Amino acid sequence: MIKCENLYTDLHCHSTASDGTFSPAEIARLAKNAGLTSIALTDHDTTDGLDEFMAEGKRFGVETIPGIEFAAGYKNTELHIVGLFIDYKSKVLCDSMEYIVNERNERNKKMIKALNRLNIDIAMEDLEANAGGNIITRAHYANVLVNKGYAVNKEDAFNKYISAGRPGYVKRETLTPKKCIETILNSEGIPVLAHATLYGYGYLEIHNLVGELKEYGLMGLETIYSTYTEKQSDEIRKICEYYKLLKSGGSDFHGANKPDIQIAVGRGNLRIPQEFAEKMKEALKL
Repeated sequence: MIKCENLYTDLHCHSTASDGTFSPAEIARLAKNAGLTSIALTDHDTTDGLDEFMAEGKRFGVETIPGIEFAAGYKNTELHIVGLFIDYKSKVLCDSMEYIVNERNERNKKMIKALNRLNIDIAMEDLEANAGGNIITRAHYANVLVNKGYAVNKEDAFNKYISAGRPGYVKRETLTPKKCIETILNSEGIPVLAHATLYGYGYLEIHNLVGELKEYGLMGLETIYSTYTEKQSDEIRKICEYYKLLKSGGSDFHGANKPDIQIAVGRGNLRIPQEFAEKMKEALKL
């Protein structure tokens, strides 16, 4: 393992391939400019940006880590499971993404119809133009709703129309947590539970959830994250160490879609040790 003192990483970022506003190449350049040793691109349900991202990393001399962020239906919520150091050309990963994209497309048709029934003028072409890539998320709906004057800002769009229980929301079919973890493992990657405090669970519930996911093969937990308080980070770290999982961390950078979060530093409170990435490589024998 390389000496990691004063070396840093960011293991959770998004580009225009999903719902970020910077291109995959720009993510690599931002990481270099921020002084990071490595950076992971973990777009939602897609690897479309990884070829560009990996090539730009080589050009700029920053280690680029191929990743993905899966959504998994779990009881009354949706978990997010990040895959790091994945073989993004693997057949098992491509098959899973094909299923996910098909389900997203069906959901988009239903959400557009639901919003049209509210006399909101929104079409697939509007969403595609805003997204720029193949993956359309609710962030893109929010942008279009704001741009067309149906909402004051993105938060207003979610609250009025596209959050769970609102008239424009349609729940989408997702992979199970077990399937997400198995897909990442079969793609030679490290499955990591993202932002554990965002699912509405107390620490005991998170503890039990992590134990269940470890039985499926979970290998890591985000112990450092942009919205964690010091206490939250400490509690999640304790859970991580209890289950002997790998520590991970990330800003969850989305560019202008999350303007208060910057690459590498989040809200100014992040410093993610490069050692996290090195220990993952050790686990994978890379």
